[in-house]
Amino acid sequence: MTPAIKQLEAAGLPHKVLRYESDRAISGYGIDASEQLGVPAQRVFKTLVAETDAHELIVACVPVSGRLHMKSLATAAGAKKAFMAEGAQVEKTTGYVLGGVSPLGQKKALRSFIDVSAQDFDTIFVSGGRRGLEIELAPATLATLTQATFAPLNDS
Repeated sequence: MTPAIKQLEAAGLPHKVLRYESDRAISGYGIDASEQLGVPAQRVFKTLVAETDAHELIVACVPVSGRLHMKSLATAAGAKKAFMAEGAQVEKTTGYVLGGVSPLGQKKALRSFIDVSAQDFDTIFVSGGRRGLEIELAPATLATLTQATFAPLNDS
């Protein structure tokens, strides 16, 4: 059981845990998860860790069907600039390996932002903290547990 699932279970909030074969990932774990689980890519959210110009690490959850717009993330975070954090730093700070970073249960709680498109769905999918593991939950549940802010972040 991953820290992400432990956090959800401890909170007693509704969710589903789903598995897919991550070793088959060709076009990226999120797109592959979408295809294997049979859900639209707009409902599967990737967890990205960025760094602001003030050296703050922040989390962005955006649909795997789009791209993170860095200027929008910086604006949401009240920063001038944002750029992708280095992989080793992401793994050390979150406790997860790349391709399996969950917005939930991170070693260090980072300020988090979720693309506003998540609010268009009753449930969305995020990484369960391991490649091949997805969690289906309500966007409001994710926002509550991560203390995230909804903001326009998608550059699709």
